[in-house]
Amino acid sequence: MEISIKSLLIFGAAALMVGAMLFVPSGTLGYWQAWMYIGTLFVPMLFALIYFLAKDPQFLERRFKTREKEKEQKLVQKLGAPLFLISFLLPAFGKRFGWLDVPAEISIAADVALLLGYGMVFLVFHENSYAGRTVRVEKGQKTISSGSYATVRHPMYAGTVIMFLATPLVLGMYAALIPFLLWLPLLFLRIKNEEEVLKRELKGYKEYCKKVKYRLVPGIW
Repeated sequence: MEISIKSLLIFGAAALMVGAMLFVPSGTLGYWQAWMYIGTLFVPMLFALIYFLAKDPQFLERRFKTREKEKEQKLVQKLGAPLFLISFLLPAFGKRFGWLDVPAEISIAADVALLLGYGMVFLVFHENSYAGRTVRVEKGQKTISSGSYATVRHPMYAGTVIMFLATPLVLGMYAALIPFLLWLPLLFLRIKNEEEVLKRELKGYKEYCKKVKYRLVPGIW
C-alpha cells in the first residue's frame, strides 16, 4: 500500500479510536475537554504527517513497525495497553457520572503543556529519522547527539511523559493520573532495555552515554 494512503488510514483510525474511548463512555458530544484534547493532539499530528510524507517517508515506515523483538519490550506493551485504555475511560466515565474535578483553567494550562510535549516529540522525529516505535537498530542507523539529544539521551520519552501527565488534567479528572503514573515504571523498564540494545548494537552509543549523563531529566535521571 502506498505510504501516503497507509499513513492517512492509520491517522484516521487513531483519531476514531481516541474519539470512541472518550465520547462513547461519556455518553455525550458535549465533553468540551475531550474536543480540546483531540484538537490539540491530532491537528499538529496531521501537519507532522504531511511534513514527513514530503520530507522523510521512510521515517513513517519505521514508525509503523509495532512488533517488538525484545522480551522486555513485549512485556511493556502487554502491561501498558490496559493502562492506556483505563487512562482514557476513567475521565470519560467521569464526564458521564459527574466526577470531573479539574477546574477549566487548569485543563487549559495542561492543554498547553500537552502541545509543548508534542512539540518536543516532533523535534526528536525531525532530528532522528530512526526514532521508531519499536526498539531495534537498523542498517545505516547512527548515534544522534545533536539537538535535544545533546541534553538528555531520550528526549522523545521526556516529551511523552509531559503529554501523558497532562492528558488526565486536560480531560478533567485528577484520579485519571493514577494509571498514567503506573505507566512510568514501564517506561523506565523500556529505557533500561533500550539502552542495553543500543550499547550492544549501535556504534558510538556507549561513548555518547558517557558524554550525555542523563536519560530524561537533566540533573535528576
